[in-house]
Amino acid sequence: MEIERKFHMLRAPELPARTHTRMSQSYLSLLPEVRIRRYEDLMGGAPERWELTIKSEGTLAREEINKPLTAEEYGILLRMTGDCPPIVKDHYTYDYEGCVLEFSTVDAGLETGFTYAEVEFPTLEAAAAFTPPEWFGEETTEQQGFRMKSYWKKTRLDTRTAP
Repeated sequence: MEIERKFHMLRAPELPARTHTRMSQSYLSLLPEVRIRRYEDLMGGAPERWELTIKSEGTLAREEINKPLTAEEYGILLRMTGDCPPIVKDHYTYDYEGCVLEFSTVDAGLETGFTYAEVEFPTLEAAAAFTPPEWFGEETTEQQGFRMKSYWKKTRLDTRTAP
């Protein structure tokens, strides 16, 4: 079970980053949500890796399955997404008040780019008890349109021209 609250942040946290990764993210299905990712460690400590993720519907809490992929499997699945370029994220993780804070810059340099953060919690009670600081910005946890799959649809699928 993944339990997280999401926020539209305007700037990166002024905290020491634990990790900095560049992710390429593509979708095979929006319902259920099935995505693939390529991870490149920009802090130089880990090899490139690939992953398949399946997520249930939901907002604050949802089921999530992650499976590692080989480079070859990732390439095959990426071709299945057609002519849709991957979403590119610069992704940072931080320790924050006993939780993991994830901050991402999405499609930097593009008109549609934005930044957001997620805070992961061990329990629903911990998520409910969390009071975000003002610098987190607007909470988007319950906003259906503020999902990466919605962004993929709007910026990749809806912009393709029909054959």
